[in-house]
Amino acid sequence: MPPVLEVREVVKRFGGVAAVNRVSLSLEPGRVYGLIGPNGSGKTTLFNCITGADRVDEGEIWFKGRRIDRLKPHRIFHLGMGRTFQVIRVFPELTALENLLVVTTSGYEEARGQARDLLGLVKLERLADEFAGNLSYGQQKLVELARVLMTDPDLILLDEPAAGVNRTLLNELLDAVRRLRDQGKTVLLVEHDMKVVMGLCEMVFVLDHGEKLAEGAPGVIQADERVIEAYFGR
Repeated sequence: MPPVLEVREVVKRFGGVAAVNRVSLSLEPGRVYGLIGPNGSGKTTLFNCITGADRVDEGEIWFKGRRIDRLKPHRIFHLGMGRTFQVIRVFPELTALENLLVVTTSGYEEARGQARDLLGLVKLERLADEFAGNLSYGQQKLVELARVLMTDPDLILLDEPAAGVNRTLLNELLDAVRRLRDQGKTVLLVEHDMKVVMGLCEMVFVLDHGEKLAEGAPGVIQADERVIEAYFGR
């Protein structure tokens, strides 16, 4: 089966400094991948390149067999890519259900049914009619994930999904990610919580100073001396 996403020798510079330097990744359908690295290693910049928020200076990005590194973010979104952000972007004055409906182009009744199903996926169906601004931080993250899923993306990018989430809600989020994987979705997550990365991801990529330092199964990455040095040797 061909990769759902290919990042080929991508370079992104800011003021002459390479925030991402010749990074290549390949993601297969139906798997969960982790992207880790110290602060400032280029993780969010790479996410921005993949989603079109930042234009690459060199290299290519291919999604489902189509080159996308010159497309606008909304074009990439409509091809089947969804993303959450480090800073939550819910509409506090709308209910949890309404937060999902704002991104749909389906008929109202069909969309309501889909939105309720997705709130069920993240175990928030009982809070469907609660204003998002009244929900906890972790619950708002789950609403944001459910909203991303309203467009039925093939690739889901999660930016620090575990940050600030209590253990109970985190388990709900991780279970939801596993269910998405089982449905054939591909997930790429940036995460600082190593327990989450090692317990959820099947393959982990490590960035350091904008370059790919290592890639492999979680156990291999944990034992890699270069990774240990990058995190703890400073």
